[in-house]
Amino acid sequence: MPVATPKQYEAMIDAAQKGNYAYPAVNITSITTINAALKAFADAKSDGIIQVSTGGGQFASGLSVADAAFGAIVLAEATHILAEKYDVLVALHTDHCHPEKVEGFLKPLLEASRKRKAEGKGPLFQSHMFDGSVVPLAENLEISKGLLKECAELDIILEVEAGCVGGEEDGHDTSGLPAEKLYTTPEDMVEVYEALSPIGRFLFAATFGNVHGAYKPGAVKLKPTILRDGQKAVTDKYGAESKMDLVFHGGSGSELSDIRETLEYGVVKMNIDTDTQYAFTRPIVNHVCTNIEGVLKIDGEVGNKKTYDPRSYLKKAEKSMAERMQQCCDDLCSTGKSIFGTV
Repeated sequence: MPVATPKQYEAMIDAAQKGNYAYPAVNITSITTINAALKAFADAKSDGIIQVSTGGGQFASGLSVADAAFGAIVLAEATHILAEKYDVLVALHTDHCHPEKVEGFLKPLLEASRKRKAEGKGPLFQSHMFDGSVVPLAENLEISKGLLKECAELDIILEVEAGCVGGEEDGHDTSGLPAEKLYTTPEDMVEVYEALSPIGRFLFAATFGNVHGAYKPGAVKLKPTILRDGQKAVTDKYGAESKMDLVFHGGSGSELSDIRETLEYGVVKMNIDTDTQYAFTRPIVNHVCTNIEGVLKIDGEVGNKKTYDPRSYLKKAEKSMAERMQQCCDDLCSTGKSIFGTV
């Protein structure tokens, strides 16, 4: 079952932490993007993470339904079935969920996993993200503790964030925040560890200048040493075994040297969305421009069914997205390191 069991997911994270590599966590919105992600991981012989945002779930549910949780369930169930054809492990994850969306998004997904567990199956998702960075840290951690307790009972890992990722994603815009909000402090990291480690396993999205969206190389001013200093503050107080599993958000436009440096400090997951969106869309545009008379019925002509058949360009989009994902595996040093069949 290439969708990882909870124990296999923990083993994936442990292997990445020990081996100084990270898993690409790619946002998907459709069957085609799921297939692109699975092809990429299999071709790279890398395990990986497939994730759904609230906007992605809403899109997948259809215009008439527009239910983020329902769409996320549809995509997750499809991934469980499609992944059976591959020989790498993938974990299912949900992306940023802000406090106002917990009841309508996270809670129904936890209930879906609860029902699966009652049927003798594993959870629908292996991890979820609660993004409480929009509220004060004390409030963020109180909500996080309650959610982590619920997740731990279902063998699900919770990802949390302290400090804000800049830019805009899925309608959440933090581009006007002061610069200091983009950097998590060592004190914040210690507080997060102390609040959550007694309850269950968690992933921590510490921020070090990350920004969502598309930027030219060098435009994003990252400070990976923030992760180093935060980890040191935690391990100095609680020992080497307290090193946290960190998540890198907003990586588009980052220098490869910065990406690789974060792996030394405990990053085991890096979110991928903007770059794969572009990789998916670019060949579709090329197809339309190259076959414009066939795609469009110009001047009363009949066009060319072979060129306006959605399969003709979505195959190209799937291939291009998979190739971009393979580059992500290379960048994060996960290529060739699948633990499928060993745990």
